[in-house]
Amino acid sequence: MTKAKVAVLISGTGTNMAALLYAAKAADCPYEIILVASNAPDAPGLKLASAEGIPTWGLSHKGMKRDVFDALVDEQLRAAGTEFVALAGYMRILSDDFVARWQGRMLNIHPSLLPLYKGLDTHQRAIDAGDAFGGCSVHIVTPGVDDGPVLAQTPVAIAPGDTAESLAKRVQFAEHQLYPPTLAAFVMRERSPDYLLGRVRDLAMALPEADEVTSHGMPCFGIVKGKKFAYFTQDHHGDGKIAILVKISGAEEQAMLIELDEDRYYRPAYFGDSWVGVRLDSGDNDWEAVGEWLRKSWLAVAPKKLAGLMGIADEF
Repeated sequence: MTKAKVAVLISGTGTNMAALLYAAKAADCPYEIILVASNAPDAPGLKLASAEGIPTWGLSHKGMKRDVFDALVDEQLRAAGTEFVALAGYMRILSDDFVARWQGRMLNIHPSLLPLYKGLDTHQRAIDAGDAFGGCSVHIVTPGVDDGPVLAQTPVAIAPGDTAESLAKRVQFAEHQLYPPTLAAFVMRERSPDYLLGRVRDLAMALPEADEVTSHGMPCFGIVKGKKFAYFTQDHHGDGKIAILVKISGAEEQAMLIELDEDRYYRPAYFGDSWVGVRLDSGDNDWEAVGEWLRKSWLAVAPKKLAGLMGIADEF
């Protein structure tokens, strides 16, 4: 199994980072920690990660503009080969540009049952509100603070006489239990056939007059009462691949693409020179690029009148 490469950003002791790190030591864990970085170069979590053999990077953000510091962090993440980012007690509001660079690939754990109590002082706010439960949430990071889609939550009962400190200790236990499996499921979803088909379906069916049928035992997409422009393939003829098959200009383009990136592009069996396979099971899909492949393939088979309407729409 090729493991997803995860970088963790911390600001302090890094207890959630440690939970992720030790979970990653299991042979069947689908991710590995390849970098721990911090805006506090003396953060105790960096020492722990280094002792465990994980590369670390630390630099104080003080005196630096937010976007400048975030660009330095981004540089370190990319140099390490990062595929996913896990925030684990990273006490920095991220710039919109940084969030955009890692859109859909960055998670955070927050000590409340979101959407309740975004920001700080979450435990005291839950106690003051008379809530029966506090808890923690793992969510996808978006530009709004603690505002992204929630992937998983664990409620933690607020006991009589609880203080913010006593509640925080129990919530931290819950965080350590919640974050590793949620991250594991998240990195695996881009290798899940159902998830990948859903993403392809959304992109394909957004094209004009598109429909979905089954052909050659595969979900395929075509223009209503017209030609097919894409197939979704899973282990087609035992090839072990999850991919889309899209129309291209011919053998020359097919050979050029395969030479450019033989791990991503391939010649699909029984489809000839006018199709190419684009693999989706590597875990690093650029969905804008996938959408562009589907659009170009749609244009290759669309009637001229319909393709012309697409061109007019693109101008606006």
